[in-house]
Amino acid sequence: MAKKILIVGGVAGGASTAARIRRIDESAEIVMFEKGPHVSFSNCSLPFHLSGIVENSNRLVLMDPVSFKSKYNIEARVQQEVVSIDRAGKRITVKHLVTGEVYEERYDYLVLSPGASPIVPQLEGVQLPHVFTVRNVVDIERLNQYIKEGQVDNIAVIGGGFIGVEVAENLRLAGRNVSLVEFADQIMMPFDYDMVQILHKEMHDKGVELIVGDGLKRVTEQYVELHSGKQVQAQVVVLAIGVRPETKLAVDAGLEIGALGGIKVNANYVTSDPSIYAVGDAIEVYHQLLRKPTRLALAGPAQRQARAAADHLFGMQHQNKGVIGSASIQIFDLACAATGINEKVAKQAGIAADSVYIIAPDKVGLMPDSNPLHFKLVFEVPTGKILGAQAIGKGNADKRIDVIATLISMGGTLEDLKELELTYSPMFSTAKDVVNLAALVALNVLNGRFKQIHVSEVRELVESNAVFIDVREKGEFANGHLVNAINIPLSELRERMHEIPSDVPVYVHCRSAQRSYNAVMALQNSGYNNVFNVSGSFLGICLSEYFNDVTTGREPIVTKYNFK
Repeated sequence: MAKKILIVGGVAGGASTAARIRRIDESAEIVMFEKGPHVSFSNCSLPFHLSGIVENSNRLVLMDPVSFKSKYNIEARVQQEVVSIDRAGKRITVKHLVTGEVYEERYDYLVLSPGASPIVPQLEGVQLPHVFTVRNVVDIERLNQYIKEGQVDNIAVIGGGFIGVEVAENLRLAGRNVSLVEFADQIMMPFDYDMVQILHKEMHDKGVELIVGDGLKRVTEQYVELHSGKQVQAQVVVLAIGVRPETKLAVDAGLEIGALGGIKVNANYVTSDPSIYAVGDAIEVYHQLLRKPTRLALAGPAQRQARAAADHLFGMQHQNKGVIGSASIQIFDLACAATGINEKVAKQAGIAADSVYIIAPDKVGLMPDSNPLHFKLVFEVPTGKILGAQAIGKGNADKRIDVIATLISMGGTLEDLKELELTYSPMFSTAKDVVNLAALVALNVLNGRFKQIHVSEVRELVESNAVFIDVREKGEFANGHLVNAINIPLSELRERMHEIPSDVPVYVHCRSAQRSYNAVMALQNSGYNNVFNVSGSFLGICLSEYFNDVTTGREPIVTKYNFK
């Protein structure tokens, strides 16, 4: 007898589950319910409608109910909300949101993929008509229409995660005045504080008023007021504070909910009811690095969960390795990507971790459009196990992060990364790619071949009058340097080594830490035992310091910023 499978939610997780079930079983009766007017839309592409990159919002919809029926024999019912589950009778109650009709459907198996909804804080003014959230095609159409018809110029985006940053960027590309407000001291939490300063600078340089360390207090018709008392002019407010898993249906049905508020599932995405599966943003998943449950609202994992659930439903085996969290984003001119855990998260979890920060060309320097790629590699001490990485640049940051994500998933170490054979062409990369270079530097640090400090430590050392040796050439030094640095170019180091004190710590830097590494090794091999390389060096220092300097008015530790 053919199975009857009902699916709640028609976007990434739900639609993928339905399609996979059909590929396995041609005879199954599959019905998918979506309370919105669209199924199978590209929710990750929604912000790009605001700038016109996706000019026609109809293109955001990947497949309609007619296509689902004709191509896959899947019945997709839109604007129909599943309001309750009768687990004992294996039935659901459905409400048609247009006609008001209420009816029941029986099931053999039920798949929950209701997603997550935007968090709307209980604050004064958030219900005003010029306050928006972004979850689906209807939301983005309403927001875009309101902005255009109202000739809106000033917009405040609240929340500096992926959605908030993409909304802010696309509104700025559309010529609007945009303020981005983030309660934490940084946007884009997958990136460490030192790396995210590059993103802060990019937002600032492109004309976004970026406000960090301040939160929303209330909304009025003309402005938003922050906790600090600052008022930000805003004819439109977009709330992108975060998302909350849609669990009401599961809770009302008595399904088990995890400690983090998502639906609890086993390794095969089965809930506490063996006839009910759950996938996507509404569930809790296992983090293979932190070794505990987490929530991960990403389309890629949802797609894999959908396939695994469908396979298990038909007795096919699946190995659940857990998630690591890999994501990428374009922020104006910068490609940004991260995988695994960052250094801050590792240390909060009690994992002994260290990192290296590499600045290297994304392709051979004499090739057109060669640009610096900023790459941070996080690893466990003393095992050298790779824990995470972050990459930012104008080139293929995502390619490098995908390499690291693969190694993390395979339990890879720095030794594995060092020996990893990658493709090479001067137009695409360097013979020793930045990921290989990062492994070599990290192994040197891990094995104690030299010592380093991070760019985040430089300000305190400068303010305490520590000894910094700048080994760049004189012309480079003249174009900007640390306020107390001593310039001894690498080309003169051996003749002038006597000028460097040997009884105090010495911190050496160049532009990107490669020449300074050679200088550190020369000093160590000449009897200097307390020498440190500045990871990231002067370019990294300038990027790390700039945003906070210009937005807080604090005294710079450089005579002039140099970002070249």
